[in-house]
Amino acid sequence: MRTSRAPQASPASRTARRTRRTRRYGAAGAAVLSLALALTLGTQATAVPGPPDAAGGPASAAPDTGIRQYEVTGVRGAPERSALAATGTAIDEVLHGSVLISADAAEAERLRALGYELAPLPAAAAGSGDVQAAAPSDYHTYESMRAVVDAAVARHPDLVSSQVIGRSHEGRDIIAVKVSADVAVDEDEPEILFTHNQHAREHLTVEMALYTLEELTSGYGSDARITRLLDTREIWLIPSVNPDGKTYDTESGAFRSWRKNRQPNAGSSAIGTDLNRNWDYMWGCCGGSSGSASSATYRGAAPESGPETRVVADFVRSRVVGGEQQITAHIDFHTYGELILWPYGYTYADTAPGLTADDRDAFAAVGRAMAASNGYTPQQSSDLYITDGSIGDWMWAEEGIFSYTFEMYPRSASGGGFYPPGSVIDRETARNREAVLILLENADCMYRSIGKEAQYCS
Repeated sequence: MRTSRAPQASPASRTARRTRRTRRYGAAGAAVLSLALALTLGTQATAVPGPPDAAGGPASAAPDTGIRQYEVTGVRGAPERSALAATGTAIDEVLHGSVLISADAAEAERLRALGYELAPLPAAAAGSGDVQAAAPSDYHTYESMRAVVDAAVARHPDLVSSQVIGRSHEGRDIIAVKVSADVAVDEDEPEILFTHNQHAREHLTVEMALYTLEELTSGYGSDARITRLLDTREIWLIPSVNPDGKTYDTESGAFRSWRKNRQPNAGSSAIGTDLNRNWDYMWGCCGGSSGSASSATYRGAAPESGPETRVVADFVRSRVVGGEQQITAHIDFHTYGELILWPYGYTYADTAPGLTADDRDAFAAVGRAMAASNGYTPQQSSDLYITDGSIGDWMWAEEGIFSYTFEMYPRSASGGGFYPPGSVIDRETARNREAVLILLENADCMYRSIGKEAQYCS
């Protein structure tokens, strides 16, 4: 049992610290697949079908916000997509030769004035009828999510604990759920973190957290693989990083297609910070976020200015014990696009300061193994377009954590976008079971996937 915590190591010592940690954990674990899948372009988010566009065609819209979805034509490669993203526009979906975006009328006109060609998305492409959630009641609310967690703690007190790690802007608890054999003991084992719901409208990710919790607890003692993992790992789940945004997106009884948190911005009537552009690594460096408070990708007034970002970052920093970060691997769940992404997002380069060729190869090998299990597309984050201030880049560069972003179902807007029907929740969360287990099994030595266990993890 650990009895003390040491302060966070300096940036200069992170590489050495990472090597020490992987050596300590590397004695056990199974080899992973390193199947290469063909890289294809995918999506990152979208909106919901709604009333006709002002030009007369159908478009995607949220009734309370006036947000519609448009296709922007003539945007082909990653540099052109990055240039569009640099205007402060949130790219929803990447197609061949175009992209989909969500925008209100003012944003659409601003982009047209910049020379972009926008066409309202046909309703059939945006998802309708039986491919779209009927109502927010298809998903757990923040309150019902808390009830599920509390019930799991009550049923499995030796396996599950829950703690409030901080509060949102509006005062809601942000909770971290720990799952491990002898859960009350802080053991010297690899720790794995799963975060969900940074973006408010991505409710399927909360369902993913609850699925994982149920699968781990129900499998302990009956499933040899899960039992072995819980005996040798400490697993953390943060089911909702953005509880205010989640609540706002659904509390009216209709989806609002809300992305950001609900924090006011000084000097502006615009609300909210994009939490996944608010992390303290390469914040605002590279055109991958917006400095405008009205933008969907507004990066905030400063790194970690979003209280929710700071809560999670402080929790991660608190897991530095004896000078070493105990969290070794991480997935941040988003919707949609069926992608598995790894750092860096701020640069197109495969390697960059703090990310060696071996690091990149280990990221890719485990990422491709996970993708082989769920059918997602594995690729470096910036293959889509440049982002900065993202959680994955921060986790790796600042804390030495192998961090992946999963973009869950659907693959395209035709599957329901942000709001697929409740009938697919069980199927699409279970679809990631094997990928989660692959990461858990490799968390003690990610370099095993490239045959370098002896070098890094002996």
